[in-house]
Amino acid sequence: MDLYQAIKTRYSCRSYQSKQIETEKLARILESARLAPSAKNLQDWRFVVVSDEKKRSQLAVAAYEQMFVATAPVILVGCSNNDHTMRCGEKIGPIDLSIAMEHIALAAVAEGLATCWIGSFYPEKVRAILGIPENVRVVELMPLGYPADKETHKPRESLEKIVCYENWKF
Repeated sequence: MDLYQAIKTRYSCRSYQSKQIETEKLARILESARLAPSAKNLQDWRFVVVSDEKKRSQLAVAAYEQMFVATAPVILVGCSNNDHTMRCGEKIGPIDLSIAMEHIALAAVAEGLATCWIGSFYPEKVRAILGIPENVRVVELMPLGYPADKETHKPRESLEKIVCYENWKF
């Protein structure tokens, strides 16, 4: 699949088939995250791949009872082992992880799969479920699987509304 088609096709899936993800597809998707850029090439992301049904249900509860999360055959838990701050004042970890997670989201589309960014969760509960150490930041959950729903594309702002050139003109 062409990159631009993957970008246009990606959506936030909230219903998944029970069909398992082929090992080769999952490996390619995870490889896309490994190849993502990171500040200072720290490669500070870590991913917990959760396929156990009980743990997926526990994670859905920890995600403010968003039970659709547990319908995905895999939940990727994105973490950062970095607390550095860039000179601009932003933390490196969540930015690096977001880049890698979007690589995952687009690679998933190319493989015929779907994802959903989940930022509404209790990190301490996720940490306890998966045995994640206190010094590691839990940044994102991402269910991954074959979609059972239809693509839903929300309206997007026009370029003219979000882009200006040379100076702030909004």
